Amino acid sequence: MRMSAPKRRFLERHALKGVLGPTVIGADTVVIGDLRGTGPYAVFGQIHGDGVLAGALHLGASASWHGTISAHHATIAGQINGTLIVADKLEIGHTAVIRGRVTAQSIAIATGAIIEGDIEVTSGLPIVRFDEQRSETD
Repeated sequence: MRMSAPKRRFLERHALKGVLGPTVIGADTVVIGDLRGTGPYAVFGQIHGDGVLAGALHLGASASWHGTISAHHATIAGQINGTLIVADKLEIGHTAVIRGRVTAQSIAIATGAIIEGDIEVTSGLPIVRFDEQRSETD
């Protein structure tokens, strides 16, 4: 089985900020336990546990996370079963399925995304709805 590579846009955006590179959790990887860290994370496998990420999270379309996630900002294309708390911007792609509470300062949701739970925008701004333009699945 081929491991999905993190999207170049995600990598380039963080390289420009002086970050050496993201922590990548591959498609064939299963992590059981809590995850804590500062740098950007690109997740394409499964995580069963809570996450406290001081940086960015990219959850690819092939990924699933079971637990509570706290991140500075996030792009979600995979599945989450649990609470998602984002301090800044949250983008939810058209392949995303989130079952649980979602909280962020600003939220953009692509047509086709599924969210089963409460959504809270802490800034008071409206939720932005958009049609996904990217053809990539992760």
